[in-house]
Formats: sequence, structure tokens, C-alpha cells
Amino acid sequence: MAENDHWWKESVVYQIYPRSFQDTNGDGIGDLRGVISRLGYLHDLGIDVIWLCPVYDSPNDDNGYDIRDYEQILDEFGTMTDMDELLTEAGKYGIRIIMDLVANHTSDEHAWFIESRSSLDNPKRDWYIWKPGKDGKEPTNWESIFGGSVWEYDERTGEYYFHAFSKKQPDLNWENPEVRQAIYRMMERWIDKGIAGFRVDAITFIKKDQMYPQLPADENRALAPLNAGCLNQPGILDFLREMNREVLKARNVMTVAEAPGVPVEQVPEYLDENSGVFTMLFQFDHVDLDMKPHTKAVYHPWKLTDFKRELSKWQAENGKYGWLALYLENHDHVRSVSKFGNDGAYRVQSAQMLAAYYFLMRGTPFIYQGQEIGMTNGPFDSVDEYRDIQSLQIYREERALGRPEQEIMDYLAKRSRDQGRTPMQWNSGPEAGFTTGKPWLKVNPNSRTINVESELADEHSVLHFYRRLIKLRRGSKALVHGGYEEIFADSEQIGGYRRSYGGERWTVLCNFTDQKVPVPMPDAQHLVLSNVTGEREAGVMQPYEASIFKETL
Repeated sequence: MAENDHWWKESVVYQIYPRSFQDTNGDGIGDLRGVISRLGYLHDLGIDVIWLCPVYDSPNDDNGYDIRDYEQILDEFGTMTDMDELLTEAGKYGIRIIMDLVANHTSDEHAWFIESRSSLDNPKRDWYIWKPGKDGKEPTNWESIFGGSVWEYDERTGEYYFHAFSKKQPDLNWENPEVRQAIYRMMERWIDKGIAGFRVDAITFIKKDQMYPQLPADENRALAPLNAGCLNQPGILDFLREMNREVLKARNVMTVAEAPGVPVEQVPEYLDENSGVFTMLFQFDHVDLDMKPHTKAVYHPWKLTDFKRELSKWQAENGKYGWLALYLENHDHVRSVSKFGNDGAYRVQSAQMLAAYYFLMRGTPFIYQGQEIGMTNGPFDSVDEYRDIQSLQIYREERALGRPEQEIMDYLAKRSRDQGRTPMQWNSGPEAGFTTGKPWLKVNPNSRTINVESELADEHSVLHFYRRLIKLRRGSKALVHGGYEEIFADSEQIGGYRRSYGGERWTVLCNFTDQKVPVPMPDAQHLVLSNVTGEREAGVMQPYEASIFKETL
């Protein structure tokens, strides 16, 4: 695809989970003023865009993804004045801000839902999905993402409402045009306020199978996964094209869709630059390799060739039609160095290697807070230390089924969303410099050695390697717009690819092991960036080595 003037292609995005980023008032919860206070750090890192996770007014059943008021700020985070100041101050640094658009559901405390549940004939009754029971039971056997039935009984009206996630997150009825218009107008008001776009949360859930059939349940489980009736259903693109037509297209905003259930073959419908509906999307094939199909809370081993294949197939398809969001971790996933690298003796090298591998692929790179310093999964010694609603539900359900506690804890250590939500590690002081109070979630004890302050002082740190990667990408059209060609596809040790454009060819080579590996490499005179600090050995890659070569054609 030819180079064009879409600003988000040239950008690097930094994701902020505000609850865990920086607290300024000592209540143990990060806030907007904390984000403002760190804008200089982000500017020095070299990023262009902040993805700010929800700061809307919320009861916090799902840490802000249950919105009570789309146009108010939760007191814990500050005020709308703080939000306006953040937009202004970020703009001074040339940093744009995108926010989460949570349009599949609201909080059950949202004014719309309070009206909807008040009576069977309320004008907003049809703004949500209500059904009578069937034979004294729930309307269907579908299981919510967070466990339990998708249906919650409401005594006031004697019907059930639908929730794909928590029972405090009732799904909006997108079949109702009034609902869609209310969402569109809200989006327009935020864009008018100055945000540069949206990360579109759980958008592939908005269309339901209107027949609401019974679904096949897994063995020994009464409830069935809802995906077959509530994920990327036929007709969803009619809604999304309407959203694009009415709100997004004319405003040149960036949209990145959280799009589980979208197969790579459907990329053109979602991302084609002429007829698609979003500018990019997050796919999950590479980060969910450890989830075993048709089982729940069971860790599934994977191989390096699986990981590389999932990334490369999306690179190949998007190269034909559109653009991709590049990422290894976010607020819903564990730390990448703990999952894909070596968070022990080779933490620095493997974090740098992983950075080089994903960051220079074709697409817009996303860095999740703390990823740039190689933050690791935290030690959760007891289930009582977890705060994530999904993790706690898994623990309760699996214990009720008789699974040993340690087995469940081992699973949560590998998959809990809280692993990526421990507070940002700014320095080696109390609570890692995140707060002067008691943090809402336990700080990782390794903050004494892994923190921004110490990495700024070390030229060979993960942080400085990310800075160099950002500078390298910014200085090369080929590393932004170039094609993608995988090499070493069958290797269980080495990952690599080439990017070519405008007379330049770049080669990225990465060793995913803790062993030296013989590898034929391009002429060393073309080596531009590497994480090897000692003497190089010809034709051999060091443990977790990442090396980037440039050739003029």
C-alpha cells in the first residue's frame, strides 16, 4: 500500500492505565494530575499519542469499563478541568490523546439503565436487552465473559437483562437507532473537546444473534461460551459503517478496535482504507496462544513458531489492505517479558529483544506503561491480593468445581489481568514513587531495582533501548511504510523479518533463547542497532540478542 498522510501511521502510542500510573494526592490511586506531571517523561521517551484508559464517572466494578456517565470524570481521577488541562498540556508537547470508547455496555448505575429498568413501558426500556425467563430459568444458557449467566433477573419488572461481562455492565441494545445516535453524539462531543480518536472497547460484542438460541456447553459445564451468539455476528458491519459515516470518517481521527472474533480473512471489511470502518485493530492470536480452545482457565503450552506465525499472518494480510496496531501487552494481559521472554537472568536482554521484534513490524507500535522499563509479573501470594473481577470469578468458580487452589493460583500467575496493572515503578523508594499512601494494588517488590530512575541512569537499559527504537523508526520511511517479509519462519530459536521501501532494506534478527545460536547475518558494517554490549562473535547470535541491519539497494 502506498504511503499516505495519515498521521497515526507515523506515530508511537503509549497506553496509560491511570489507576496505576501516578498518584498525586496520596489516596493510592493514580489520577489525571499524575498523568500531567509525567508528560515530560513521555515526551523524552519519544511517543506521539497517549491512549488513556477510562477516567469516566464509574462505580468501578470493572475498573472504569462500567461507565455511569460518559461526560463526567470519576472523582478519584480528578475533574473535567483536569482533563481539559491534560489535553492542553499534552498538546504543548505535540502529544495527542485518544480515549476508550465503551459502547457495548454501560454501568447499571447509568441514568439510561435506571430508566430502562424502572418499568416495562419506560421509553428507554428498549435501550437495553430484556427478556422474560423460560421455564422458570434464564432465557438462554449463555455464559458471560466474567463467569455466570449473561442474564440477570430484575425483580421490579420480572424480566432478565443481558450482560456479556459483569452483571453491573448491562449491554446496550444496538438494534435501537436511538441508542446508536446517543453514542454517536457523545463521541462527537469528546472529539470536539480535543481528543484525537478512540480505542474502541469490546466492539465486536455489540451485535447479538436475535434468535438467542441455546448454545452447546463444554463438558461438565451448564453454561455455554457466548461467542457463537454474541461475537462478530452477521450485521455488525452495518452498525460500524454507520458509526464511521456519521462520526469518524470526516474527522480524521484514529480508531483502534479491540476486535476479538474477527478472523484475518475479514480484515478488508474492517480495515480497508477506502471501505473499512476503523484505522487499525488489535488482534489477539499471538497473546492468547496460551489459552486452550474450548476449556476455561487452563494454560496451553505454545512454541515460538506458533507465536511468529500468528504475527506474520496478520502482517501479510494487513499489508494488502490497511494498518495494524502492534503490541505485546496491555491492561488486559500479563507482562510481555514474563510471558515471551526471560524475566530472570536475561530480563534486560529479552525485554529489549522483544521490543525490537514487534516494534519495527508494519503498523503503529503501542507501548504499555512500564513495558519500556521491562516491568515483570508480580508475586501475588494470596487470592486476597487480587483485585481483578475476572480473576476473582475464575478463582471462585474453579474452587467450586474442586480444582486445587495452587493450580488456580498458578494459572492466575500466568494470565491474571492484575499482572499488568501493578503500579508504575518510578523509583526505588517507598511504593516505587507511585504514591505516598497505600496503593490500590500491590507494588511489585522488584521496583527496588527495576524503575524509571535507575534505567534513566543506565545507557544500556530497556528504557534507553526503547528510546533508540523510537528514534530509529521515526527516521526511516521504510520502517514505517515498508513491506514485510518473514525470515527464519521455521526456527524455534530465531525470529526475523525484512522491511523494504524506497531503496532501503532493513533486517531484524532476534534470538528468543538463552543460548548462543549460529546464524548467517548480513554484513556487520550495516549493523545499525543491537542490544549486545560486549564483543560480537561473527556468525553467532548471543542469548536474547536483537540486531537491526540496514542495506541500501
